[in-house]
Amino acid sequence: MVTNSYTAEFRSAHNLDQTFGALADSTRRAILVRLASGEATVGELAGPFEISRPAISKHLRVLEHAGLVHRTVDGRISRCELNAAPMRDAAEWVEYYREFWEGQLDLLASYFNEKKKTTKEEPEK
Repeated sequence: MVTNSYTAEFRSAHNLDQTFGALADSTRRAILVRLASGEATVGELAGPFEISRPAISKHLRVLEHAGLVHRTVDGRISRCELNAAPMRDAAEWVEYYREFWEGQLDLLASYFNEKKKTTKEEPEK
C-alpha cells in the first residue's frame, strides 16, 4: 500500500516538474511577467509576440496545467490571471538545495583551510 507521505511527495514532485517545465520557456516566462502586473485577456497577452494566437493558447494551457495561470471565460473573452503559489513551492525547493550546497561548500572550504594550516606547520625537508 502507498503511504500518504509518499503520495504527497510524488504529487509535490509532479507539481514541481510541471512548474519547472512551464518556466523553461521564455515565452511563458514573459507571459507570467505580464500577468504579475494584473489580469489580461488572451489577446493582450498575445500582442507582444510574433506567434499565432493558437500558439499563445498552447503556452497558456501549459501554464494552466502547472497551476500558474487561472483563466476565466466571459462570452468570447478569455481573461487570465497569475497564480504564483506554484512558483513559491519551486523557490522553496531551490532554497532548500541552495542551503544544502552552501553548507557543503562551507565544509569544503573548512577542509582546505585546515589542510593549508597543517601544511604550513610541517617543517620543510
